[in-house]
Amino acid sequence: MRIHIATDHAGLDLSNHLITHLRAAGHEVIDHGPQTYDALDDYPAFCINAAQVTVDDRESGIEALGIVFGGSGNGEQMAANKVSGARAALVWNLSTARLAREHNDANIISIGAREHTIGEATGFIDAFIAEPFSEEERHVRRIRQLAEYETSGTIVGKNVDEK
Repeated sequence: MRIHIATDHAGLDLSNHLITHLRAAGHEVIDHGPQTYDALDDYPAFCINAAQVTVDDRESGIEALGIVFGGSGNGEQMAANKVSGARAALVWNLSTARLAREHNDANIISIGAREHTIGEATGFIDAFIAEPFSEEERHVRRIRQLAEYETSGTIVGKNVDEK
């Protein structure tokens, strides 16, 4: 599987670990930055780039997922979710990692690098990658509604006001 990763200075140690770990597991890892430590770097471009190519790969039929992380994971998730077609989930334990894929077909995981040990974060990521989407009709329906709103600004029949 192709894995796109991005972080900021807060996640650089985790990033370096994950590149080695995921490649050893047989994944193709593409690092969207940063490459060096800069305490003043900004995560949005790194995370948006990783999210965009994750979505592009999947739309092209390439099996791909994204991983974004920073101090808390919050801003990184928000940045990734600005990309049309991205479904980035903030994950803080094994259950949320699995459910993000199983119920929400999340294509990007976001983690707070300062909130977890490298071992914990690696476990969340491994669980996220390994968990398939359930394909249950209720989950497919909900994801379709999110996509509808993303493209049209409304969800027909669900009392959502148009943008």
